[in-house]
Amino acid sequence: MIARIFPSVPQSITVFVFWLLMAEDASPGTLVLAAFLAWLMPQIAARLEREFARIGEARILLPLGAKLLWDVVVANITVARQVLGPEDRLKPGFIWIPLELTNIHGISALTSVITLTPGTLTAELSADRSHLLVHCLHVEDPEQMIREIKQRYEAPLRRVFP
Repeated sequence: MIARIFPSVPQSITVFVFWLLMAEDASPGTLVLAAFLAWLMPQIAARLEREFARIGEARILLPLGAKLLWDVVVANITVARQVLGPEDRLKPGFIWIPLELTNIHGISALTSVITLTPGTLTAELSADRSHLLVHCLHVEDPEQMIREIKQRYEAPLRRVFP
């Protein structure tokens, strides 16, 4: 019976907690909305097409996380310099990144990593999941940017999500 009301208890708990953290408020209205979303989101997710995650080399996640943390710090400094500098020196643009990742969970992790790194934002995934559109605050060499994302993030994620 509980599985029918809450198809995924861990997802419900996660939605509830994250809503409270984002709202930074524990008023009755916020708690009611958090509870409603904790019920609604798993209901929607249960109806979506599922592709189960297969985890390959999970030990790669620790060095990848350390690399990402370092990249976030460096990118914050770089973006601060770019934003505080002359605006005409910025060269924003979109780049299409060809993907070798086929697992939707790996693609999702890649989009999260790209979006977490200041100065880059994932904008779109092609319908066939073969390309990812990324907006960059500053792009001097699109091919170099593509190589860097593929080498630093996609290659390790391909090993985690075969």
